Amino acid sequence: MSGSRKSKGLIVAGILLVVLLAGIATAGFQVANDQPHEVPTFPADPAENPDSIWTEDGKLKENSLAFAVFEEYGLVLVPLALLMFGAMVGGVVISREEVVE
Repeated sequence: MSGSRKSKGLIVAGILLVVLLAGIATAGFQVANDQPHEVPTFPADPAENPDSIWTEDGKLKENSLAFAVFEEYGLVLVPLALLMFGAMVGGVVISREEVVE
């Protein structure tokens, strides 16, 4: 691996690390409910089921897991998604490289 490619990789990894740490530092880790209880996966009507993740007007409740993952921790998911995509592409590239002996 050339020095230029290695330095570019280190710069990108450093940027991703900074964004990931910033996302973790700004996220509020508060538990909505610390007692386990059974919740149906996709309740049909929020009026019939008080444990539904949807409000009466069709929006996500702020103490639901879906809200926490995509609204509160979205900044953490973006660099992780980019990192996983890069790992996938890198694996394909490495697997297709010809071995020079």
